[in-house]
Amino acid sequence: MGFERVGTWRQFLHWGPILALSVIFTISLVAIRCHVMWWPPLMSLGAFVNFSCFLSWVALTLHNYFSACIKGPGFVPIMWKPKNPQHEQFLQYCEACQGYKAPRSHHCRKCGRCVMKMDHHCPWINTCCGHLNHANFCWFLLFAPIGCLHALFILIPSIYRALNFHYYFHARPNDPLVYLGVWGFVVTMFAIGLAIGVIIAVGMLFYIQIRSVLKNETGIESWIIDKALDRDREEEEGEFIYPYNLGWKENLRQVFTWTGRPKSNGIRWDVAHGCHQFSLTMEQVMQKREKRERTIEYMITEKYSGSLFPITKGVRTGCCVPCTDEPRISVDIGDRVLVTRWKKRWLYGCKIAAEVIEGHTVTKRLRGWFPRSCAIQVIDDNMNDDNMNDKKDS
Repeated sequence: MGFERVGTWRQFLHWGPILALSVIFTISLVAIRCHVMWWPPLMSLGAFVNFSCFLSWVALTLHNYFSACIKGPGFVPIMWKPKNPQHEQFLQYCEACQGYKAPRSHHCRKCGRCVMKMDHHCPWINTCCGHLNHANFCWFLLFAPIGCLHALFILIPSIYRALNFHYYFHARPNDPLVYLGVWGFVVTMFAIGLAIGVIIAVGMLFYIQIRSVLKNETGIESWIIDKALDRDREEEEGEFIYPYNLGWKENLRQVFTWTGRPKSNGIRWDVAHGCHQFSLTMEQVMQKREKRERTIEYMITEKYSGSLFPITKGVRTGCCVPCTDEPRISVDIGDRVLVTRWKKRWLYGCKIAAEVIEGHTVTKRLRGWFPRSCAIQVIDDNMNDDNMNDKKDS
């Protein structure tokens, strides 16, 4: 089946791509300007080779960045169903996409689609890192720090020569002179700071991503694996085996290919011996079933607008917000929310909301955080207080 992409030029009208491209072009242009003064490319063969290598890092960085943006992660078609109707019992249903989630796919609320082999939503490319663009994203994370490291070997000697301009002008007049001026010096130092930041931050992200590739698991799947290993399993379930770990060499071949096209079609995957296409999906369904069993119902007693810092709900509540990019949900008095996660001053749950679209009432599930002070727990008469306290502390 073909990959579905939704990348357009509007994707770059976002703070993430604007900031990322600004950093790349700032470092590149300042380094090129300094290189032309410090070691003119036509001065010698070494200067030309060095200049060409740096331009190559810039080109490779930009190529893989734009490829990761434009290709996108690959999206499961709207209203998708497996060819074999019997397989539907093993899959999860996505209400937003009105279709089933293919194995390894997850719904991204920011993209508004089910993403093939979703790893995470990256603000720097303003789309998800997933099946189709994972290789380009990793190459971008590799070439960007290499290019910045090369830029430092250009910028630092240029700063040194600029600070010793008068010495080179009088004592060694045949050497290339680097004159930056006040603003040129400030911009060059700023570019050095940016380059160091990219090397550290992007280098760490590359390490995280290449570890995921070597294990053939995404960031989301690593959470599922941790829960699977800790979960109390029934005897008939047997030992949990992660189905997509084929050995590090084969795992690399799943992502990095000579054609640039990943090995899988995004729907069907190579699996380890003793596993099948729905092994991980079935495990995730079991985890969600246990999660629903731990769900506690709360009734809203105070209205909350969904603001990020609700100071009106108390200074501590407004300051101690959840450290996550997960959404907040607005609630009204009388709403009922099924809570699955608890913090000291915040709750995370699902609110069932009805919306009228073209004369039809559509039920939607809204998930997010809201202040604990806005709700009270609905007490079930069939459950004693001890059990309720145990659930609350879990």
